[in-house]
Amino acid sequence: MCRNIKTLANFEPPATEDEIRASALQFVRKLSGTTRPSRANEAAFDRAVDEVTETARRLIASLQINAPPRNREEEARKARERARERFA
Repeated sequence: MCRNIKTLANFEPPATEDEIRASALQFVRKLSGTTRPSRANEAAFDRAVDEVTETARRLIASLQINAPPRNREEEARKARERARERFA
């Protein structure tokens, strides 16, 4: 489940709201042990995703990073290369 959580800080262009929410959703899924909550737990699950999203957004915005922003395309290329080597 959590392998889908990606680094979101220090990228150009910055992480989108959808990317932050997707990471929060993966985090809550991992913590809860379910990908889809029951009806009884749906409100708590959704609230947790909202709260983690907001916390992640604040964290990313408040980080002070001295390194130059990373390029998304270059990082994706490196990840594909690592995957190719790993699964070859």
